[in-house]
Amino acid sequence: MDTSLSWIKAYVPDLDCTAQEYTDAMTLSGTKVEGFTEFDKNLDKIIVGKINKIEKHPDADKLVICQVQIDEEGNEVQIVTGAPNVKEGDKVPVVLDGGRVAATHKDGAAENGMKIKKGKLRGVDSFGMMCSIDELGSTTDMYPDAAADGIYILSDNPEYKNAPVGSDAIELLGLHDVSFEYEITSNRVDCFGMLGIAREAAATFGKDFVPPVVTKTGNDEDVNDYIKVKVEDNKLCSRYTARVVKDIKLAPSPEWMQRRLASVGIRPINNIVDITNYVMEEYAQPMHAYDLDKIEDSQIVVRRAQNDEKFTTLDGQERVLDDTMLMICDGKKPIGIAGIMGGENSMITDDVQTMLFEAATFDGTNIRLSGKKLGMRTDAQAKFEKGLDPNNAMEAMDRACQLIEELGAGTVVGGAIDYYPVKKEPFTIPYSVEKINALLGTNISEDEMVGYFEKIDLPVDREKKEVFIPTWRQDLERLADLAEEVARFYGYDKIPMTLPSSSATMGGLSDKLILENKVRNVVEAYGFCEGMTYSFESPKVYDKLNLAQNDVLRKSIVISNPLGEDYSVMRTSALGGMLTSLATNYNRRNKDVRLYELANVYLPKQLPLTELPDERVQLTMGMYGEGDFYAMKGVIEEILTRLSLKGTVTYDPAAQKSFLHPGRQAKVIYEGKEIAYFGEVHPTVLKNFAIGQRAYVAVVDLAELIAMPKEAVKYTGVAKFPAMTRDISLMMKKELLAGQVEEVIRKKGGALVESYELFDVYEGAQIQEGYKSLAYKIVFRAKDRTLTDEEVTNAMNKIITTLEEMGASLRK
Repeated sequence: MDTSLSWIKAYVPDLDCTAQEYTDAMTLSGTKVEGFTEFDKNLDKIIVGKINKIEKHPDADKLVICQVQIDEEGNEVQIVTGAPNVKEGDKVPVVLDGGRVAATHKDGAAENGMKIKKGKLRGVDSFGMMCSIDELGSTTDMYPDAAADGIYILSDNPEYKNAPVGSDAIELLGLHDVSFEYEITSNRVDCFGMLGIAREAAATFGKDFVPPVVTKTGNDEDVNDYIKVKVEDNKLCSRYTARVVKDIKLAPSPEWMQRRLASVGIRPINNIVDITNYVMEEYAQPMHAYDLDKIEDSQIVVRRAQNDEKFTTLDGQERVLDDTMLMICDGKKPIGIAGIMGGENSMITDDVQTMLFEAATFDGTNIRLSGKKLGMRTDAQAKFEKGLDPNNAMEAMDRACQLIEELGAGTVVGGAIDYYPVKKEPFTIPYSVEKINALLGTNISEDEMVGYFEKIDLPVDREKKEVFIPTWRQDLERLADLAEEVARFYGYDKIPMTLPSSSATMGGLSDKLILENKVRNVVEAYGFCEGMTYSFESPKVYDKLNLAQNDVLRKSIVISNPLGEDYSVMRTSALGGMLTSLATNYNRRNKDVRLYELANVYLPKQLPLTELPDERVQLTMGMYGEGDFYAMKGVIEEILTRLSLKGTVTYDPAAQKSFLHPGRQAKVIYEGKEIAYFGEVHPTVLKNFAIGQRAYVAVVDLAELIAMPKEAVKYTGVAKFPAMTRDISLMMKKELLAGQVEEVIRKKGGALVESYELFDVYEGAQIQEGYKSLAYKIVFRAKDRTLTDEEVTNAMNKIITTLEEMGASLRK
């Protein structure tokens, strides 16, 4: 949002401050000013001059010598110029010797302007310079009557023709002005217009706010004889107002209007277009004008578009619509996209005779979503998105019609069409001086508070202790909001420092964060470095991971507006990013790389989405170089130990992960539930990711670990009774797993088994082919007595008997 100081002063006539004072005061009162631009910053000693005589330069065909009058007394200076458009009698802006301009034709714009000094051009003295609009720091867009290539001839403009010679040209052109840029919060819709900012400025500086007086307009005719309006969706269009203007006379708008529009960066076009832009900036109410003769059946219909309906907008682009978008139509065809842009088929042209003015209130969310789908962004759309006050629409319409009559741009037809089925009413908020002071830590009197409310047009009923809230203040809902109004005009800098009155609370981490920190500590202790990859993934990664076409990991959420194909789906696994990171390190010749990531994955419950996906945190680890399958297994075991998960852990080699080596993978099962898998990366996958050596990965589902009960850490004293140890060497087929053997030792040994350790694995010529030998050390101990040899022997017999039933035998 931009405003000029001169435009603000039109509504706050007593305002007298510098640009910096205005910036500081408005920011402190809650209307943050991001910065300002002084139009006359680099303009000095520039006056209105009159060319009395022109002679050819004796030594240059393209230069002329001008005698320029610089005051009413007839004093002249000689100026040499190469401009082709000057003639005797012209009034032009002249910068005198020692003056400054914003730019020069030769060197262009300069940050601190360019100082003009007297000198000689091809041997002829020149005591100043006549200026083009570019040299004054502006453009022909903002001053349409200025020459595009040459000196700005002021006398060609009727409003400048009679300017006194020697008067301030910068003042004449309205360049003694400042443009302010604001950061307006979305709930202060009123401050997206000049009147809202001016009201804030008046309250901030303690001056009177003088809004424009809107008078009644219209002839004796009835607008209903010209146009009918039908609104089919009052949820998306809560109010629609329309008036008709006939006998249109297109012409340039007056200089004061052009200058105000130009000061906020809007290019003047003609009186009709400028009036709609002017009212939009003044009231923060977008308006649109249609050529009434192009509206068929003399009817306006506000309806939703049809799916795949096509419409060509004012910019000549054909748009494909859907049934969520609101359209403005006549009796037979669409003529505009509501709140965004009108249509090419109803645009105002130079031969317009009768015009329909529209001022409406559309649903802000719908306008934002429609613009996003269409890839469009307009000034009107930006205002509608904020959620406009419907009670402002007719005021803006009447103001526009008033300007039509004042500028002689046409004849306003009497009456107005106003579709407003559910009127938005103002309301009241009770206030308490004691509660506001307690909230702010101040001691402000009721008279002072009431004064703050009333100067921003919030009437107060002292008897009922209520503040009347107009509909244009959508940000005020409760007592705390009233306290904020008091604080910002009392002055935040005046509020004393006070200690908090409430008791302090102890902070802490959630169970999820505590678990993640413990996991980080473990994996980092094993040499892993944390990485971070994108949650967006490419669907091509599924093929690189060798996933089957029906693999559940391929069922990913497609992003509706992706940055590109490489970031078009939400990841269901972080392995793609992890392997890419390992590949990057490998290709940069880094050795012994270990990486991990606590990655969110997004698992849809069904596609297309009907509810939010299951968003889970998974620990993904990857490594190559030093380390192997068992090193990765050891990391997972240490994580379980650190998390006090002391239940039964088993490993199933039938993990069936297509991206892992078929004989070097396993899933980890804790108390019957799968919590992780790990293994060596499949050689084909390594090749797909350009990794030239063995790599290992592991994925741990932290969401499962968080939900599992943890055993409390308890102190166990030094054993009082001795232990008994037995060694056992077993012969078995290779298909029988060590985990199955250990499960038998745990179950059959019972409570007497304190620990067991696999200390030897042998496969070779000394045993039968297809067999292996496992040797275990088993420690027995009772907590309450010394075990007898018989008790240990009985336990060992149970273990050996069960193992023999599984096909194992004692090695002799």
